[in-house]
Amino acid sequence: MSEVNVPKLNRKARGEETREKTTQRKPWTPPSRLDAPPAPPGFKHRWIRSEAAGIEDRINVSGKIREGYELVRSDEYPDFPIPTVEDGRYAGIISVGGMLLARIPEETVEERNSYYQRRASDQTQAADNDLSKSNSHSTMKIQDPNRQSKVTFGGSKS
Repeated sequence: MSEVNVPKLNRKARGEETREKTTQRKPWTPPSRLDAPPAPPGFKHRWIRSEAAGIEDRINVSGKIREGYELVRSDEYPDFPIPTVEDGRYAGIISVGGMLLARIPEETVEERNSYYQRRASDQTQAADNDLSKSNSHSTMKIQDPNRQSKVTFGGSKS
């Protein structure tokens, strides 16, 4: 029996042969000065002010640490190229332009948010109570205080 040479079939899609495989170019955007490495699960990263106009702000940093923030060290993220403080009190801490990178547990963030939300609600209720006390004149009743504002520009030109 003689062998028959059967040509191999090209099983590639036609589009793969004629088009070059290219990735879509990412459009240019201005770089962010405050890029940060991803926070570990259960934490949030925040930038906190350590200086303003060249003056060190120890009160802000110590207040944030008392709130539950902890400063993030650059050796925790060896693959993430980011500026760090070289010497002094914050040596080894990730820092950009007078800001230090800190992390806080998400649970603490939620507790803090609910505290300030309750506090704002209490202040609003106190203002409403004060308004209703001074609202004793019968012709000047305010039943439901409107908490919305509307801004318009210009007026009609006639």
